[in-house]
Amino acid sequence: MSDKGNRAPLIAFLVANVVSVCGTRVSAIAIPWFVLITTGSPVKTGLVAMAEMTPLVLVKVAGGPLIDKVGARRISVVADTASTAVVGLVPLLHTLGLLHFPTLLVLVAIAGACRGPGDSAKETLIPDIARAARVPLERVTGLESTTERLAGFFAYALAGGLITLVGAVNALWIDAASFGVCALLITRWIPKPTKQPTTTEAEQGYGQRLLEGWHFLRTDKLLLPLVTMIAVTNLLDAATSTVLLPVWIKTHGYGPGHTSLILTAFGVTATAFALLASAIGDRIPRKLVFTVAFLIAGAPRFIALAAGAPIWALMAVYAVGGIGAGFINPVLGAIRVERIPSHLLGRVNSLSNAACWTGVPLGGVVAGLAIAGIGFAPAVLAGGAIYLIATMSPVLIGRHESWKATQDPTGPQETAADPDRVAVAAP
Repeated sequence: MSDKGNRAPLIAFLVANVVSVCGTRVSAIAIPWFVLITTGSPVKTGLVAMAEMTPLVLVKVAGGPLIDKVGARRISVVADTASTAVVGLVPLLHTLGLLHFPTLLVLVAIAGACRGPGDSAKETLIPDIARAARVPLERVTGLESTTERLAGFFAYALAGGLITLVGAVNALWIDAASFGVCALLITRWIPKPTKQPTTTEAEQGYGQRLLEGWHFLRTDKLLLPLVTMIAVTNLLDAATSTVLLPVWIKTHGYGPGHTSLILTAFGVTATAFALLASAIGDRIPRKLVFTVAFLIAGAPRFIALAAGAPIWALMAVYAVGGIGAGFINPVLGAIRVERIPSHLLGRVNSLSNAACWTGVPLGGVVAGLAIAGIGFAPAVLAGGAIYLIATMSPVLIGRHESWKATQDPTGPQETAADPDRVAVAAP
């Protein structure tokens, strides 16, 4: 291999990431819309959304040991192939007049169960891709974050336009095809792993492997505070986007278009600075960048909402917050991949991702109860205070842990065999 490495796996991974994000966004709009226009029931629409998310989170937790044993590449391909078939069955059975609501619930649940390990497996491929392309981990995690934000930025408009143009049923055919494209990209261009499980690893039972991943996450003095922090901030971010911001918009006499403008201001800067982070991420002090990024991306939004700032000021606060947010995922992704030994990467990744998702469904409920209980401004200020405390906790709790980049992704990855070891592996 040349010193420049083989960039084809990196390009294929990024393209697959874009296709996957777009497919997920199309699915998130097309399936509920399909249910609403075919049943006319908002209750059934909500049940379908729950039927997809519940197994997604549960299987994300349970799929980690399988990823480590079978291999991230194989799990990703199998999960995407299965998703192609399952999602494709929805428009097929509808066209044949055989799709009943209980059947739809089962199909959507299976699709969610496939997405859970499939998404985790793709993240577990990052070290292999960095080594194949001979680039720093921060370059891969930064580009992944950039493509994810960029795809997400355009995907909702794409989904709405696609459904309007071809209809919800045909949009689901395209959604199914997107999973197939991801499977082809991973199969064709992502290298097969060279490391084989040791005899001891192969003989371990499923439960033992799962507990080993949990033990590593629980005892790591930096990863556990980071995962806890992300779970809290995800809950508060969900509370803001689903309840706090819409309530502010409505109270101040604005329309939903202003919500889009505010979120667009955030999305543009977050995407641009995620790209910058991918270029310079390996040369910046992680701990300092993490601290500053969260200071400007978190609490200021809550203060501006509580203070009743004018719309232009709120847009400016969100735009500046996007600058910080652009740096966060590349730094967190690189730390996670470096600290987790390669033989535990799948299960620890899956456990940490599932933990980070746990608060998202509760965000809107918590925000609504807080507003009803103590009023809008106090609820928003309390959310900002909790956000600030949560984001500073890893800096304080993990102050003696190394945040530095010490792993060379272009060479062989040496991993710690002892799950109690918390120094950076040579996640």
